Amino acid sequence: MRRLPPLTALRAFEAAARHLSFKRAAKELGVTPTAISHQVRLLEETIGVRLFERHARQVLSTREGQLLYPVLRDGFDAFAKALDELAARRARRAITLSATTAFTARWLVPRVAAFREACPGFDLRLHASDEPVDLHAAEVDAAIRYGRGPYPGLAAEVLIADRFAPVCSPGLGVRRPEDLRGKPLLHFEWRREDRDTPTWRLWLERSGLSGVRAEGGVTFSDEGHAIQAAIAGQGVALLSLFLVADDLKSGALVQPFGPVLDGHRYHLVHLEGAAAREEIAALRGWLSAAMSGERSRKQR
Repeated sequence: MRRLPPLTALRAFEAAARHLSFKRAAKELGVTPTAISHQVRLLEETIGVRLFERHARQVLSTREGQLLYPVLRDGFDAFAKALDELAARRARRAITLSATTAFTARWLVPRVAAFREACPGFDLRLHASDEPVDLHAAEVDAAIRYGRGPYPGLAAEVLIADRFAPVCSPGLGVRRPEDLRGKPLLHFEWRREDRDTPTWRLWLERSGLSGVRAEGGVTFSDEGHAIQAAIAGQGVALLSLFLVADDLKSGALVQPFGPVLDGHRYHLVHLEGAAAREEIAALRGWLSAAMSGERSRKQR
C-alpha cells in the first residue's frame, strides 16, 4: 500500500504554494487561513521537512516545497481531468445495437465514424450475434433482423431489401456463366432455408446453366468467411450485394453476370413505444439516411 500524507494536507499545501498565500488558499478551499496553516504544518511534520518560510505578510516556498509543488499540481490536474472525462462520459448516452456477425463486420463497423459524426451526443455499442436477442430483457436497445417478419411484440421498419448474385475476385477470370464450370463454388450455411432461399441450387435453376454441381465447393458456417474467401480468389460465391457493396465499389470483387435473386429484408426492430426515446430516434434517423444512400447507389 502507498504510504501517503492526508489528502487534505496535500491539497492545502498545493493551494498555498500556488498562491504563495495561506489567506488566498483558504478562500479557494473554503476554510480559514489557520486551517491551511495547520494542514501545512501537519504535512511538514509527516514528511520531516519545511515547505515554507513564514514571514509576517507572506510565505515563500523552500527548496523542498518547490520540488513538491509541481508534482502535486500535475497530480491534481490529472485527477480533475479524469473526473471531468468520467462526468462527460456519464452525460453521453449509449445505444446498444444488435445485428448478425456478417452485418456488423461488413456494414456497421466501417460506418462507426459516420455514426459518431451524425450523432455526436451518443455512443454506439455493437452486439454481434447470429442468434436473435431478447429486446424485452433490456440487453440491447434495438436490433437489425434479417427475414420476412413479422416480429411479434416489436416495432419493425424495413431498412433495405437484399439481393444475391455470383461474385468473385477479378483475378479468377470468371466473365460468363459458363466459366463456372470447373470453378469452386463457395457456400455459407443459412440458419433457416426454404425453397426461396438464395442458394446456388436456386441460382442454377433460374439461370438454366448445366454442368455445374450445386453442392460442390466449400461451405462456411459464417457468411463473412465466405466473403473473405471470395475476395481471396478461393472461388465464386453467391453473396448479398448489400454486404459486398463496398468491395464491388473498390474492385476487390466483381459481379460478372446474373441472374440476381431476391433475398429477405433488413428490418430495424425495437420495443413498441420506444420510438420516442432520443437514442432510438437518433439511431433510426442515421440508419434511414445511410440506407437511403445505399438505395441510391444500388439504382445507379
